[in-house]
Amino acid sequence: MSLFNRVTLQTPESVELEFRLAGAGSRALALVIDYVIWGALLFVLALAWFFTAAVLPEAVQQFYAAISLFILFATYVGYFVFFETLWRGQTPGKRLTKIRVVREDGRPIGLTQALLRALLRPIDDLFYLGLLFILFSKQEKRLGDIAAGTLVIEEGSADAKAQIELSNNAQALARELLETGNIVKLSPDDFATVREFLKRRKNLSPAARLSLSDKLAGQAEKLLDMQETPLNVVPESFLEAIYLAYQQQSQARN
Repeated sequence: MSLFNRVTLQTPESVELEFRLAGAGSRALALVIDYVIWGALLFVLALAWFFTAAVLPEAVQQFYAAISLFILFATYVGYFVFFETLWRGQTPGKRLTKIRVVREDGRPIGLTQALLRALLRPIDDLFYLGLLFILFSKQEKRLGDIAAGTLVIEEGSADAKAQIELSNNAQALARELLETGNIVKLSPDDFATVREFLKRRKNLSPAARLSLSDKLAGQAEKLLDMQETPLNVVPESFLEAIYLAYQQQSQARN
């Protein structure tokens, strides 16, 4: 395992992002902070239980004890589910250590993922099983992460895997494409094809680059119901505009 393990994820919109995984140290520190906060909450509940149980009839005290155990477990699970759902993958401990839980496609986790992670946390804590899985798994996942399909990353560590140079013409044309609304007709696979060309175009011969950009631009025009490429815009700039507009549209949805 490297000191700064990184993982590349592909979003539903076919955008590749690279994240730096949080690592065992950061996750352990976050968990200690969360357990301190949860322990303080538990202490308050224990005091309430003690004073309430003292005035209850002996016949119902055993029943009350069973209810208290259920409340204890619900509080344990609920702490992590509440914060990770409300704060989009963060608890107080994770927020202080600047780490976050995300889905395997890079999107924020929801209630289902937070619940699965919380329910399996007691098993992960048993005999340090979770720590062993984090240390020896490629993506540093504990059992809860495996079941929920999640990763724990460093906050703000997402980077585009490959930077694509965009011309000034592309910036202006992208705004036009967004205004017309036609960009929604582009599928993730179509976007991936455009992105791959823009990433690899420098490795093509001038003739192949020109031919392929013309072909892709023509196909894109048909997909977007456009009669022709806008005036004074070369095919590559048109493809750059499509790339940019599609990404901006995807970000707006999220």
